[in-house]
Amino acid sequence: MRRHLIAAAVLLAAAASGGSDAQARQSAPPRQGVPAAAARDTATFAGGCFWCVEEAFDKAAGVVETTSGYTGGRTRNPTYEQVSAGGTGHAEAVRVVFDPRKTSYAKLLDVFWHNVDPLTPNRQFCDEGAQYRSAVFYHDAEQRRLAEASRRALDGRFSRPVVTEIAPVGEFWPAEEYHQDYHRKNPVRYRFYKFTCGRAQRLAEVWGS
Repeated sequence: MRRHLIAAAVLLAAAASGGSDAQARQSAPPRQGVPAAAARDTATFAGGCFWCVEEAFDKAAGVVETTSGYTGGRTRNPTYEQVSAGGTGHAEAVRVVFDPRKTSYAKLLDVFWHNVDPLTPNRQFCDEGAQYRSAVFYHDAEQRRLAEASRRALDGRFSRPVVTEIAPVGEFWPAEEYHQDYHRKNPVRYRFYKFTCGRAQRLAEVWGS
């Protein structure tokens, strides 16, 4: 898809820089300025392109940090090339660390739903394949209860069934460093991808303006 062409160009630039991407992925340090002792909880969502999902949650109140990555599949330590080819079973996903004193999992679910197309299986906007499926990966029984309740509530809103997956979270593999905060680091390329992919247009069709 269009994003693969953008990502390929960024890959070449990252390789030329000589940085150790594998080390960056394993360490996945928190953002600077976040108090180490702050109360935190974790949620994981998949909604197609993780660049866009990460941007949506970066704007949400109470979110401490976001990390783009891969989960829900079989391959250990997968690469972007492996996941985007569709053979690993993983979905592009975003791990969201949040402060439960400032927001709630239910509010994050609301952010998630309004940033995905919950009616189309194995596709989000211009990105097609199970690796771009929409999913809520719950971390405990309470998250599962809330996720399933929110999905049931949506079933009555649409004439088509909600097909978003709700599944237990598996091991989360952080994506390559050039994917992290992509919307901040490459704003022009990001806006071009997001517009040409039709994300905003489809969201307006599903949820209204």
